[in-house]
Amino acid sequence: MKAYVFPGQGAQFVGMGKDLYEKFPVAKELFEKANQILGFRITDLMFNGTEEDLKQTKVTQPAIFLHSVILAKTLENFKPDMVAGHSLGEFSALVANGALSFEDGLTLVSKRALAMQKACEKEPSTMAAIIGIDDDSVERICSEIEEVVVPANYNCPGQLVISGSMKGIEIACKKLTEAGAKRALPLKVGGAFHSPLMEPARVELADAINSTTFSKPICPVYQNVDAKPYIDPAQIKENLIKQLTSPVKWTQIMQNMITDGMSSLTEVGPGNVLQGLIKKVSKDMPTQSA
Repeated sequence: MKAYVFPGQGAQFVGMGKDLYEKFPVAKELFEKANQILGFRITDLMFNGTEEDLKQTKVTQPAIFLHSVILAKTLENFKPDMVAGHSLGEFSALVANGALSFEDGLTLVSKRALAMQKACEKEPSTMAAIIGIDDDSVERICSEIEEVVVPANYNCPGQLVISGSMKGIEIACKKLTEAGAKRALPLKVGGAFHSPLMEPARVELADAINSTTFSKPICPVYQNVDAKPYIDPAQIKENLIKQLTSPVKWTQIMQNMITDGMSSLTEVGPGNVLQGLIKKVSKDMPTQSA
């Protein structure tokens, strides 16, 4: 079974999507439509902007979504049996598998980015990558800290990102290093994504998601909140709302896809981070970039 996966924030680069815009009329049309929907020329920032421009959450998220979704639309034999997306990538996956229209997907991603940026501005918060220690130890140590600090991204065995208040992350990094983590690296991110500190953003996004029409997709989407496959639009919506304050269970998604018969993995969008992560779960899985 063919799996197509879509990257999240952090995969952006200056010049992304320019080749698609120049080569495919359908890509040019969709990029121009995106400029109209967003009310600013995101293509200028994607193709010729600076890294600083692209790092703003309100730009990053729509940019990665557009690159991924438009790339999928230019693929000749795009027939997925299963899809998944890492965090933001879940929206790209839902457009690619027909659960969401391009216009609605982009509108939701833009609202999500603005809501997250607003939540980050309320209270300084951050994330850190914890390398070389088991998930159970990370979960236990985080739960013992009185500050807000939680597991946020289960990326692959031996790599878990934690999320929380500045103080919480500082304490957790110290305790996890003492407990045997090889590295505890604070990340350069705008805030504590996938943690309780995103609750204001979740509430704001819930209204937008609930008022958007979702269709039955052409194949199951393995969702971040519990790593299980879904095709029921109502259930997909519910999981998408929970996603902002819940951890991304990417390791578990890869394990479930393998169990369910995944025979190859194609990464659709900028970068190749997800191909690297699957190799930590199944080193023999055939992978490629779209």
